Parts: sequence; C-alpha cells; structure tokens
Amino acid sequence: MPPPSDIVKVAIEWPGANAQLIEIDQVCTSIHPSIHLSIRSSINTSNHPSIHAYIHTAIHPPVQPSIQAHFHPSILYVIQCTLCMEKEQKIGIAGYVNQPMVDVSILQRSLAILESMVLNSHSLYHRVAQEITVGQLIGHLQVSNQEIQTYAIALINALFLKAPEDRRQEMASTLAQKHLRSIILNHVIRGNRPIKAEMAHQLYVLQVLTFNLLEERMMTKMDPTDQAQRDVIFELRRIAFDGENDPTGTEKRKAMYTKDYKMLGFTNHVNPAMDFTQTPPGMLALDNMLYLAKLHQDTYIRIVLENSSREDKHECPFGRCAIELTRMLCEILQVGELPNEGCNDYHPMFFTHDRAWEEFFCVCIQLLNKTWKEMRATAEDFNKVMQVVREQITRALAMKPSSLEQLKGKLRSLSYAEILRLRQSERMSQDDFQSAPIIKGVDRMIVSNSCCSSPAEKFWFCRLSLNHKVLHYGDLDESPQGEVPFELLTDKIPVSDIKSVVTGKDCPHMKEKSALKQNKEVLELAFSILYDPDEALNFVAPSKYEYCIWTDGLCALLGREMGSDLTRSDLDTLISMEMKLRLLDLENITIPEAPPPVPKEPSSYNFTYNYG
Repeated sequence: MPPPSDIVKVAIEWPGANAQLIEIDQVCTSIHPSIHLSIRSSINTSNHPSIHAYIHTAIHPPVQPSIQAHFHPSILYVIQCTLCMEKEQKIGIAGYVNQPMVDVSILQRSLAILESMVLNSHSLYHRVAQEITVGQLIGHLQVSNQEIQTYAIALINALFLKAPEDRRQEMASTLAQKHLRSIILNHVIRGNRPIKAEMAHQLYVLQVLTFNLLEERMMTKMDPTDQAQRDVIFELRRIAFDGENDPTGTEKRKAMYTKDYKMLGFTNHVNPAMDFTQTPPGMLALDNMLYLAKLHQDTYIRIVLENSSREDKHECPFGRCAIELTRMLCEILQVGELPNEGCNDYHPMFFTHDRAWEEFFCVCIQLLNKTWKEMRATAEDFNKVMQVVREQITRALAMKPSSLEQLKGKLRSLSYAEILRLRQSERMSQDDFQSAPIIKGVDRMIVSNSCCSSPAEKFWFCRLSLNHKVLHYGDLDESPQGEVPFELLTDKIPVSDIKSVVTGKDCPHMKEKSALKQNKEVLELAFSILYDPDEALNFVAPSKYEYCIWTDGLCALLGREMGSDLTRSDLDTLISMEMKLRLLDLENITIPEAPPPVPKEPSSYNFTYNYG
C-alpha cells in the first residue's frame, strides 16, 4: 500500500547510529501542488556536528506540514527553507548566496542545500546553474571562515560533476578565467589555518574532476590519415633536428624521416602515428610531448640528442618512454575515475600552476631519462625502468610536496641507488616482523613421514623456536591449515644436540629397502637431521626451493657453510654483478683534457721475454 500523499518524512542520521525516519502527518493547505523535492543539508549541532537531514516531500494535494517545537531548530530551518522555496516557485535560497552581507549560519546552510539540489535532481541542477554563477562562489573562497570555503568548493564540485559533457570544458575555462586555482592556493591551501578533513576531501574532488577533463584526449586514438595530427609529429621532429634543410628528393626525405623518428624513440619508425593508436594514453601522450617540445625546448632537445648520440643498446627511446609515462601518470592520478568517498588525497602542488598536468609530465620525463642512465638500461630493461620510475613518483607524491620545485628536489633524492636501499630496508623490516631471520625467514615445514609404520600416510610438523635454539616437532593426523602452536608439538631437539645434516642417498630413510624404489626427484628432496645418540629426523621437502631453504638454514644454525644450489646461484649472481660493475664504461666520468705524462724509461729491459 503506498504511503499517504500528505505525509512529510524527515530522516536524521549521524555517524555510528542508524537513520531514524519520522513521519509528520499534521498538515494544512497553502502550497503549490505537484512538487517533488529531495534535499540534503549539513546540520551543525552541539551534540552531533555532522548530522544530516533528509527531507522528502510528496505534495498531492497541496499541503504544508505544521512543524512542532520538539524538532531541532536546524531541522526546522531546513524544512522551512524548503517550503518557502516551493511556495515561491523559485530558488529563494540562492538569494542568500548572492547577498554581500548575510549571516554565516544561513549562508552555510544555503550552500549545503544548493549542493544537495544539484547532486540529487537533474532539473534542479539547471535551475541552480542559472541562479548561481562561479564568480559569486569564488567570492566566498576569499573569506576567513573555512566552513564557508568548504561549502563553496563543494557546490563548485557539484556543478562541475553534474554539468553535461559539452559544458565541462567551458566551465573549466570559466574557472581558469576567474583565477579559481590561485584563489584556492592563496586563501585556502596557504591560509593560516590547518586544512580540515572535509576541506581536504573537497580539494581532492576538485583535483580529480580537473584531471578528468583529460579523459577525452586519453581515450582518443590518433588517425594516421589525419594530416593535422601528423603535422604535430613533424613539428616534434623539426624542433629536435631543425628540419629546415630537408632534402628535395622524396626517397631521400623519407629515408631521413625514418632515421629521425628512430632517433626520437618511436616504436614504428616508418609511421610513428601508429604509436598513438593505443588507448590509454591515446592523443594525450602526443599533447604532452608537444608541450615539452614547445614550452621546455632546451630540455626536449637535450633529451633527444643526448640519447641519439649514445650507444644503441643504452639509448633511452624518448617517444616510447613518453607514451608509457603518460599512461602511468593517468593510472597514478586516476584520470577518468570518479572521486572516492572519504578520500582526502589531494596534492597542493597541482594548485600552483595553470598547466599542472603538463608540468608534472615534464618533471617526470626528465626523471625517467635520469633513472635510465643510472640503471645503465637497455631496451630489454624498459619495463624494469618504468617500475622504478613509478616507485619514485609514488614515493615523492606521498611526501606531499607543496610545489613543483619541491617535487623536483624529492625526486632527485630518490635516485635508483636510494630506491634499492629503501627496498632492501623495507624487505628486511618485513622479514623481521613476519618471521625469524634464521633459515631465511622459513621456520616450519610440513613433510611426509616415509618411516611411519602405519599403512596410511601421515604428516608431522616441525618448526624452529622463537629463540632459534630448539626444533619442535610432532605427529599430525592431517595436513594442518596455518601455523601449529608449540604446545601441540610434544617432541623437541636442542640445536646444540644436532650432529650433522645429511642429504640425498645418505639419509637413513633413503637407505632402507623400501626406499630403493624412490625416484630421483624424491631422492633430491630428502634430508635428515642426525642427533645424539644415533637418532634421526627424516624430511622430504615439498619443493626444491624449500629443500634449499631448510638445508641452508640448518647449516647456518650449526655455523657451517651453506652449499645448496640456491646459495650457489645467489653467489654466482653477486659475482657476475660485481664483474659487470667493474667492466662499466666511463660514461658520466670526467676525463681530463690533457693526457697523463709519459713515465720515464726503465733503467734496463731485462724483464722482457724473447720469443724463439
């Protein structure tokens, strides 16, 4: 049965409590018929500062609720504003926003109600957009009251979010003309008051909505037949190589273009337009490259020529890197995604420049080129370099630099060597927290007991004590899920009683007659702990890796040399790496202009060897 049409419902909610729906059934007639309205308003009270009142009126026939005095005054105010607005058939609340001098509490509630109108009603969005101009809202950002500033930015965000696709770019241009960014930077971010959580959230929402304007270009593929788009690539080539002296012959020009496009680092040397047909990043990558080439021409030319003059195997492909970097930045900054509720992750530096996205790209492409050189990377290392660059950028953003210059400084400190150091430090901290350092972080293993007299296969569990002095073990009926407590492992062996660790065919359980049929794989995974007097704990590891971990760990406990295949592989890697470091060329090392002096001739040549 549908609810009566003359009922006004008011729902009150606050954090940690369920919403309460109160029906107001005392009505009288004096309002325009057939009006449907849904409004949310932030209500500040002494007990619950973040109460929200939800008012829904369904008026058939025209009625007006008679509000009783036991309701909170803030709720009364919202309902009265709603009814007044309906009665006058216009958005009367907008008048409070437009007035130069108005009570702070009334202005705050009016902004909140208008925000809810925009977010919850398509028709009311258009009415609010006609009544409220961006210039009027920007004026409220220059006050000292952060609550008013917060609600003003929230209304701007709501208008931005609900604007049709074809009007968002127009609205962004209007906001730029009104200097919204600089006003927010000077009066909000750099104000004398700390940024509260709700303000941080609204700044984050504005940041996301601004970057979402890039989505159209990000998802636009390049048309290889579009001459205007191809001219942009020609412009990149011209700026880098000064193509005024192009050869006249078609074949010569084509060959030279192919060579230049290769030097520019495009994947497709013949038709580089094909590099921009993947989305994301689409045409956004080309926009970034052109911005760098025109606005930071010296940097662009230096990066291109520096890599084109290096050895082929160590050159950093600018075109490929710029395209992949643009895609990465879109992922990091979540371009095209809606804002997350409760997220406050805004970055002050993006409010310091009118072309913050493009400048951010220019900083990061220089970082990528620097990291490529530090890693001595080749084309095969492309993905590894991009992973390091991603980590450098995310770590720098986490520090919340207040400007692009601060970002550059933090990125300079996050060199490739520093990233390796941080990774090692975090890995060691994680190992220390999760498990014992002895036996390389693995202190337990479930193994099959080949010596069990029972016809059914059983399992037993063995683990190292927290002080690394005792091995605890015991039988289990089935393979356990998770870690077994020490209390359930009734047997134990002091590490000091261990005589030796044997492997393979030297293990007691591999010498038995019943074990002769064991295949080679099982033999390679077997090891035993021999202890006093002539007892043994017999193991069969589930994998070669765990076999190496356990045998090396036990040798480490006994102070003996580790000799597993895994240890030898690690040692070979370290030796090979050291050798490669010693054989590095002299790149980035200053070579003196004058040759070294020729040494004096020796007093005799008796050290020579005469052949024949």
